[in-house]
Amino acid sequence: MFRHRIPNVPSIAVQDLADLLAGGALLLDIREQNEWAESRIDGAEFRPLSTMNEWWRDLPRNRTIVLYCRSGSRSAHATNVLIHRAHYDNVLNLTGGIIAWMKAGFEVEHN
Repeated sequence: MFRHRIPNVPSIAVQDLADLLAGGALLLDIREQNEWAESRIDGAEFRPLSTMNEWWRDLPRNRTIVLYCRSGSRSAHATNVLIHRAHYDNVLNLTGGIIAWMKAGFEVEHN
């Protein structure tokens, strides 16, 4: 399946996420409520992309922020918006999203 990729979006591989989180990074799950309810990466905050206009201004500018979604496409878009429109310089996209996280053998939380 073809997926639109956004070029030049700062990203992080799933293998590097644990170290970044241990260093104090903020992890945001930008999927929708039904996806969040199904599973999520431990420690993630729920910030759906559909309500981004309501929460983006509250993000810290002095802390690394990692966004993820199901496959990394929506979070790449959100990362791009935060960098180029809101002028954040501390935002990364999780390459491959929660799918890549699970394929790499990392666990997820379930309700």
